[in-house]
Formats: sequence, structure tokens, C-alpha cells
Amino acid sequence: MSLPRPLHALTAAVLVAVATLGPAGAAGADPAPALPSADQLKSALLGVDDLGPDYTEAPTPDSPSPSPSPSPSPSADPTPVTGCDALSALITMHATAPGPVTPQAETELDGQDGSPMVTESLTAVDPGRLTTDFNTATDAFKTCHTITFNAGTEDSVTFTVTPVTLGDRQDAPAVRLDGTLAGVQLNAFVGIERFGTVGMVYGFFQRESSDAQTASMQYRTAVAKVERTLGTTAGSTTPPTASAVQGMSV
Repeated sequence: MSLPRPLHALTAAVLVAVATLGPAGAAGADPAPALPSADQLKSALLGVDDLGPDYTEAPTPDSPSPSPSPSPSPSADPTPVTGCDALSALITMHATAPGPVTPQAETELDGQDGSPMVTESLTAVDPGRLTTDFNTATDAFKTCHTITFNAGTEDSVTFTVTPVTLGDRQDAPAVRLDGTLAGVQLNAFVGIERFGTVGMVYGFFQRESSDAQTASMQYRTAVAKVERTLGTTAGSTTPPTASAVQGMSV
């Protein structure tokens, strides 16, 4: 049995809120520094070789668009999130604000029967905009105590939200989410990190388990791979080195 639809809604909501960091940047801003390409970001993502043979890679769009879908239905809910004003506002802002397409890559790796499910998204964007959105997302994580994700009229789940530390950096925002759906225990860990001009969002989703050790271990693996591949360090506010970006094999 695969993970329930609300966890996929959770994944989508978090990716919209954080992985598309920067698409709503103001027109007329100063020229952005050279950014890693989508292919370079893709090479820095977690893969099956990083997590082990129990995982399979799910198909994902090659170029997800940060722009909203054309002509949405007037009755359509613009966000699957309720119960946390700060995060809901952040998601709505990025889901509806027009902006240039930024280099982005994402992956989903599924364990047996879809649990656990590991997601990762990398987005390259101007460092000033990344700082602003990173801080906004950090504040949203801190102020949320419960949050409800709606994946349809009958499929919704309310999670309790608890700040945690997933990696080595204490100030890298991360939360643990716990909820139930039809008597099934659902658990998730979501972590955000920045690497100069690159923002990362990591998600670890599971059912009938609350395995924090594996979630943390795989988060650290994701951080280490980005650092190694892009030639930068977690928490850095400066772009990856030019030699690392320009000389990367993709």
C-alpha cells in the first residue's frame, strides 16, 4: 500500500513554499550572479545509490514550473494548507505570484510499498532573494503548531508541528509532523538548507513509524552530496565557486 494522498499533498505544499524560493522576485532587480543549471542541480540530488537498493526513484517532471496553472477554477482552493497562517500565506504567495523560471531539480525516492518516501528539491536563485525567503520559511516553521493538508474533500490530515534539528547546523530549520488518517499513524520530517545561491528542501515521510534516526541520516547524506557536488557549504551565503559550477560534469 502506498502512502496516503495527504502525504503527497504535504510534499507538494512544502515544495511550492520552499523549493521554489525566489520566483516572485521583483522586476528590475540587479543582475543575478551566475547560477548552477538545472542539470547541475540534478546531479547533486539524492539517488538510489545514496540510499540503498530498498528505494526506487519515482518519475518526476524535468522542469517544474513555479507559475500557477492557467485559468484556475473559481471554486478551487489555491493552497492545500489550513491551520497555519504563516505557512499558508507563504505557499499562496509563491503559488500565485508570477516570476521567471529558476533552475530547479527535484526527486522522489520510495521505499518498499511507498514507505518511507524521501523527497528533495534544489533551486538556484539570487542570494538576496534566497535569504529573504529562507528567513520567511524559518519563521513560518517556528510559528506553526498544527497544520492541516487537504488532498481532496475526504482526504485531509492534521499534523502537530514540532521544531527539530535534522543535521549538524542548529539554525537550519526543520520540523517533525505527526498525525493520523483513518487510524493510520503518519509521520514526516521536513528540513530546509541553503548553499549560497541554492536552496534545498528535504522531506522524509512514513506511516506506522516515527523513525527519526533514518530521517536524520538521509538528510545528512543529502547535505553532504550537495556540498560535494556544488563545491559549497551548508549555511553559506555566497555562491558556489566558479570552478565548481563551470567545471562540473553533468
